[in-house]
Amino acid sequence: MAEWIGIGRRARRCYGFDEVALVPGMVTVNPNEVDISCSINGVKIGVPIFAAAMDGVVDVKFAVAMGQMGGIAVLNLDGIQTRYDNPADVLIKIANASAEEATKLVQSVYLKPVKEKLIAKRIKEIKSKKVPAVVSCIPQNAKRFAEIAQDAGCDIFVVQSTVATVRHVATEYKVLDILKFCQEIKIPVIIGNCVTYEVALELMEAGASGLLVGIGPGAACTTRGVLGIGVPQITSTVDTAAARDYFYKKKGKYVPIITDGGMRIGGEICKAFAAGADVVMVGSAFAKAKEAPGKGYHWGMATSHANLPRGTRIRVGTTGTLKEILFGPAQVDDGSQNLVGALRTSMGSLGASNIKAMHDVEIIMAPSIQTEGKMFQVGQRVGMGK
Repeated sequence: MAEWIGIGRRARRCYGFDEVALVPGMVTVNPNEVDISCSINGVKIGVPIFAAAMDGVVDVKFAVAMGQMGGIAVLNLDGIQTRYDNPADVLIKIANASAEEATKLVQSVYLKPVKEKLIAKRIKEIKSKKVPAVVSCIPQNAKRFAEIAQDAGCDIFVVQSTVATVRHVATEYKVLDILKFCQEIKIPVIIGNCVTYEVALELMEAGASGLLVGIGPGAACTTRGVLGIGVPQITSTVDTAAARDYFYKKKGKYVPIITDGGMRIGGEICKAFAAGADVVMVGSAFAKAKEAPGKGYHWGMATSHANLPRGTRIRVGTTGTLKEILFGPAQVDDGSQNLVGALRTSMGSLGASNIKAMHDVEIIMAPSIQTEGKMFQVGQRVGMGK
């Protein structure tokens, strides 16, 4: 598996979306007849695509719109929506800031403390529209925020950090006991982020109802550049999915894998499912929606770190409605719209009648898959050449 990279040191070769391709099998299926639904600890999800818990992507209105279309949008409880009574005013300031001002402005905006009353208020606003309420926060806030969220009617609680482990060591603050937390909370708990078999297995054994997989692949994230940490998403999904399958055989509990980040277009989403994902979490694609609160801008959750920001504000533009991005008709030629249609068509072409069948399709190493025969697209900056 590993190759020598110097005296006494080996490194494993890992793969990202651009380095692999999916191979059709012996059977094809009508795309309209494939089943893309899934469930997380009994919570049924019609569209297995989550909108990421980022302030430029999800607010209450976006969460409601996504829920009405069968998907899930995760609201960030550590963000602008719970720090400000009128978050729209703050979001406009961020959108209007110059590139030089953006990071400093974002850092200052997140210095204001979270108002616990707004946590319950935002969740109730989502639930009032009869759609699932799914929220996220960092481990340090999880115990208190989960109690409030649960009482307000939250359906799924997400505990999210740059790198999640069961065995976190710290003396400066109280460490979240993940095992105890999962036992005490009465709603499903998704934990992230992780990228390895061993950590995924320990988080499942601690009681996680789902796992977020991915460190640093997001469009607005700079963790890989700032910290040098990360595993390409195909390999990390395959490895954590192997842990899920082992855990299911051992315990009889199926813990969904949610590939989080790095997917811009339909083809990459399809590859994530083939690698073993049950759900995918997407940020930048949804930041382009007219309904997104960022007004065409997108920034990572760690961008606001006071001393070491690990994200940046990027301009993604506004390209279409949420409906067009999810279901079409696509108004652009780069695969960033009609994501559900792309998934259905890919599954049909591969002969996968449901998501679990998608896990068994053949994957090949194909470093030329993005460039073979695409000279004119690259030269004219259209389609796959963008």
